[in-house]
Amino acid sequence: MFNQRQHITSASGIVEINSFLPKVYGWMTAGLALTALTAMMTLSSQSLLNLIFGNKMVFYALIFGELGLVIAMSAAINKISSTTATLMFLLYSALNGVTFASIFLIYTSSSIASTFFVAAGTFGSVSIYGYVTKRDLTGWGSFFFMGLIGIVIASVVNIFLQSEMISWVVSYVGVFVFVGLTAYDTQKIKQIGAAGFSDEESRKKASILGALTLYLDFINLFLMLLRIMGNRR
Repeated sequence: MFNQRQHITSASGIVEINSFLPKVYGWMTAGLALTALTAMMTLSSQSLLNLIFGNKMVFYALIFGELGLVIAMSAAINKISSTTATLMFLLYSALNGVTFASIFLIYTSSSIASTFFVAAGTFGSVSIYGYVTKRDLTGWGSFFFMGLIGIVIASVVNIFLQSEMISWVVSYVGVFVFVGLTAYDTQKIKQIGAAGFSDEESRKKASILGALTLYLDFINLFLMLLRIMGNRR
């Protein structure tokens, strides 16, 4: 009886995963597409480029606005509706696209394209690993989160030091950290899907939050790789 019940639970979990994960990756892809579209639109407007990158106050206001959206969405996910969560995620993706236009002013288009494909291949491979591995990656979470905090602190310090060596170390460590986080987050999202949801509203909000998590992993992995592989103009 126990084995039969365990089989039923497992089968139910697989159904939930097969329904949940495509939505997570679908929203993540939509966010990346919106970021790319917004970046292209920003690049096509010289007046908008002058406004954003010619005024540090505007640029940093956008950066802090993005950070605020991520924090607010993550903190209030249980209180807001799935529609509000979706709009916040899309707004964040669009704002990120506006600031992302700066990489096209710094790096060549060919190196950005090649780095994107490397990042996509790396992300996809590691995400598959996180999905199929039977190894519990829970312990990785704390380790890589501490690494993330270290990257943030080092990056802030380097704003004042302007050390090329620190920048290179942060980039290489950053690739390692976000590769690890991608595997960890994928497994965590899979486990959330397998556990099931009380209603459709909870499923929708979880899919948006999962999409945001993987979106951040991919974007940061791409940026770290771009610092290493990108050819400057």
